[in-house]
Amino acid sequence: MSFAKKSLQPLWFWLGMLAVFLVSLGLRFWQLSRFNTLVFDEVYYAIFANNYLTRTQFFDGHPPLSKYIIAVGMWIGSHLPVGQDTVNSLTGSLRSTWSYRWLNALTGTFIPLVIAGIAYQISYNRTYALIAALFAAADGLFLVESRYALNNVYLVIFGLLGHLCFLLALEHKKRRHVWLALAGIAFGATVSVKWNGLWFLLGAYTVWIAGWLSWLFPKRYSNYQSHFIRVSSSLVNLRQIKLWHVVFYLGIVPVAFYSIQWIPHLQLNPSPNFWEVQQKILSYHQNIGSGSDVHPYCSSWLSWLFMVRPVAYFYYIAQSITAPISIVGPPLPASYARVIYDVHAIGNPILWWLSTVGIVTLLWRLIRRFVIKLVTRTKRLPERTSPTDTWIALYLVINWLANLLPWVRVTRCTFIYHYMGASVFAGLAIAWLVARWIQSYSLLLRAVAVTIIFLILAAFVFWMPIYLGLPLTPESYRLRMLSPTWI
Repeated sequence: MSFAKKSLQPLWFWLGMLAVFLVSLGLRFWQLSRFNTLVFDEVYYAIFANNYLTRTQFFDGHPPLSKYIIAVGMWIGSHLPVGQDTVNSLTGSLRSTWSYRWLNALTGTFIPLVIAGIAYQISYNRTYALIAALFAAADGLFLVESRYALNNVYLVIFGLLGHLCFLLALEHKKRRHVWLALAGIAFGATVSVKWNGLWFLLGAYTVWIAGWLSWLFPKRYSNYQSHFIRVSSSLVNLRQIKLWHVVFYLGIVPVAFYSIQWIPHLQLNPSPNFWEVQQKILSYHQNIGSGSDVHPYCSSWLSWLFMVRPVAYFYYIAQSITAPISIVGPPLPASYARVIYDVHAIGNPILWWLSTVGIVTLLWRLIRRFVIKLVTRTKRLPERTSPTDTWIALYLVINWLANLLPWVRVTRCTFIYHYMGASVFAGLAIAWLVARWIQSYSLLLRAVAVTIIFLILAAFVFWMPIYLGLPLTPESYRLRMLSPTWI
């Protein structure tokens, strides 16, 4: 029996997905207006979005798409009968806090579902898809980023939608052009949020190239009958994507989308022109600098794998839980702290560390199989190795590296949230291993899988207060700061 046939029954799968969606939705919208101020980079993105609505000229160090979306959310939120009890003028206009955050919260809610779609397309296994969605929903960094008017959730969801559409194009031959066009639009959109959205596109290019390098795999991978391909992975159809498909749909279409989305911004800001603003953005990032002198929460790409330096987005000291949270005036001295409100851009530690172990494990397996093939020159698979395992490992490792390695040469100050794209594929790696173990005939492996799921969910609950900014005593706060570098 193939692995795909051991997956959850459709009813249980959809009930599980519904539960993940509803919990994610509730956590992202719960007391969304509780901090009536601009949190972290809301001082840029919420203000820039409001500038579009007020027709105020400005310069932004990123492409404009995410600010368009936040602006649309602002406009809609200002006309809805909810969230109007908490307002401020920090964006330049009198706006409700809810109005510039709600669309981010809704968008972030769908990220676990898109991740589940990718997991299913590369495995055709509903158990894996559900576990992947569950792990994504239990990641604290994605929860925090979704609750504020920041742009990283748009970067990630558009990049993931590009990959999902690309995988659907592999499966649906008759509608392949439609899915490839949608993939190109989504990849163009992720680059239109931040330039590092290019890493998602780089991952797609590299996976396609790897699919054409047939000598990397045992010959029998390409000889599967079509009925068996459907229960292994859509990735076996990579060779059906021709060069012109990639050039047009994954080259011209993203460039066209990126160029067109600048039109509203340039109508408001005619100077600098299109080419000049690209040069100005590049110069802006080149001149930011790095190190604690630039920002106390700068972190290197290698430290992201171990979550060494998360970022405090909001920190407020109060003398009692009933005291109002007043942002006006100097903060109280630390010695007066009786209650701490802290919003930390930090992942779920257990999930984060296990994800690093998981993706490195898949990388090691790929290297080992490649070395064995070179040494033995055999076209037979190593013992207990399945084609699905190899294709999935290849897809996840390539995309993880594509989203991580470009940061090695970046000299500007970087933050842990720059790892969000790569972290998705690391999370998919540990979810794949857990799915394999939970469906194993070995009682020990099933027990390990269940234990991992329990620990990840328990850690999510334990660190929940610093994701949602719940009041903590100083002792409870320090208990959650496992390392001095976290503070």
